[in-house]
Amino acid sequence: MSEVLAVDAVDVTKRYGELTAVDAITMQVGQGEVYGVLGPNGAGKTTFLRMLFGLIRPDAGTIKLFGQTREQAGTRSLDGVAGFIESPRFYPYLSGRRNLEGLARLDGGAAPGRLDEVLEVVDLADRAGDKVGGYSFGMRQRLGVAASLLRDPQLLVLDEPANGLDPAGIRDMRALVKRLAAGGLTVLLSSHDMGEVEEICDNVTIMRTGAVVYHGGIAQLRHQAPEQGHRIVTGDNARALALAPDPDPSLRVVPGADGALIAYGAQEQIDAYITTVVTAGVPLRGLRLTEAPLESLFFMLTESAPGGVPHALDHPAAEAAR
Repeated sequence: MSEVLAVDAVDVTKRYGELTAVDAITMQVGQGEVYGVLGPNGAGKTTFLRMLFGLIRPDAGTIKLFGQTREQAGTRSLDGVAGFIESPRFYPYLSGRRNLEGLARLDGGAAPGRLDEVLEVVDLADRAGDKVGGYSFGMRQRLGVAASLLRDPQLLVLDEPANGLDPAGIRDMRALVKRLAAGGLTVLLSSHDMGEVEEICDNVTIMRTGAVVYHGGIAQLRHQAPEQGHRIVTGDNARALALAPDPDPSLRVVPGADGALIAYGAQEQIDAYITTVVTAGVPLRGLRLTEAPLESLFFMLTESAPGGVPHALDHPAAEAAR
């Protein structure tokens, strides 16, 4: 018998008047995976997560969490589910520990020692007695994760957990998600950062204006991504282009859309070409990598009409559950 999916959403739609915030989304998240919901601001990510938690009702479609719909099980459908939407909020005049104690009481209590355990997991044990008003934004985000872990969930849902963090905070949050996933917890997180999703997620749904433009694994996404190149700015593009070896399958130099040249090839070939250009007396005014391949594909997907992007890929967890 197939394993029950952590999240099984089918044709979920949410409208606000004439605005379709979420347009017939189907998404399956298998137990034990880290799943990313990716898209720019306004893509519908948070609206979808609000429907998962039952904070708003879908106008069409069904959502099952571990095989249960809210219509069938009521609030019991959220058993084993925890997380936060947007940024978690706490009483700033209370310590981190006191905030967690209050939240635990509201949720029916926590197992003995659970507060200490979750504070250790999120690396806040040494600051648990400090008032939350003195916490950095990243510490408050981690305290939000600790609060979510109090009920020892099977599914953790995080809405843009690294949003607004400095580089150190982003690093810490990514490391925390990886540790939680390594312990077998299913994690569903939203993000608008392709790099964040690429680093920590197994599978991803990419959204644009409420619609899905990609379903599938990160490995499959990399396979579709364009090749990364070097953007070269010179004082004489015509001469620089003429100096490119032709034909040479190991190095391609083409005019870019912004007036620069784009060179594709192995680093050794790029280095040799740049040396040739400079030796020939062509002024070299700029050299940098183009967008990372997955970042470039993300912009291609989210800046195109949903109907004009690569077809959605079937998710392996969905196949296993059918």
